[in-house]
Amino acid sequence: MVQALVPLKDLVRAKTRLAGLLSPSERRALAQAMVEDVLGVLALHPEIEGITLLSDDPAAHLLAARYGASHWAESELGCRGLNAVVASASDRLLAVRGAPLLLLHADLPLLSAADISAVLAARRETAGLVVGCDRHGTGTNLLCFDAGSAPSFCFGPDSCARHLAAARERGAPVTVLRRPGIGLDVDEPQDLVALLGQLDGIVAGHTDALVNGSGLGARVRLALASLVPAELPMDREEAG
Repeated sequence: MVQALVPLKDLVRAKTRLAGLLSPSERRALAQAMVEDVLGVLALHPEIEGITLLSDDPAAHLLAARYGASHWAESELGCRGLNAVVASASDRLLAVRGAPLLLLHADLPLLSAADISAVLAARRETAGLVVGCDRHGTGTNLLCFDAGSAPSFCFGPDSCARHLAAARERGAPVTVLRRPGIGLDVDEPQDLVALLGQLDGIVAGHTDALVNGSGLGARVRLALASLVPAELPMDREEAG
């Protein structure tokens, strides 16, 4: 069995890089829909024995309770910055509960139970660190480890390569996993383009209901279509 840790920014300040397309209330709604999809997948997975939502958002405790998760306030850990915060929370969870830890971002709207199963199978095979990279192959959206394979947290630019290098320097087994459900996090307009394309014709829970059921998707599609190509960030895979 595995425990899960989900760091979540204050939803009022979420997704600021989408400010040109979405209003503050729409950004908050999108961030909440995505974290609910993540928590929903984790709550129903038979190999996840506990979930901890790590957030200073005023309503985080209510959100955690909705999915049977624990809530820890980030401010109570005595440190700042994502890497320091998740390192502190990970140490605490591994020490208290002992089970391996699955650390994943809150903005993975296409995450599925099959993605979680693939991660856990990869970890069982190597008993080391599993790195779930973003769709560009440069960022890190998920990590799975136990106390013996806990990473040096390197979230930020080129974090996938940095997590790999740090693990190899310590001689720890490490596996890189690339899956669409893990790879698509939503931070920038180009990520919204990719998300809208993936949601067409499929059901993806809260995010799908928000984007395709509230009229938000149609408005965003129009706004994206009005932008000239130079105004949209180029997909890094397309950039070569």
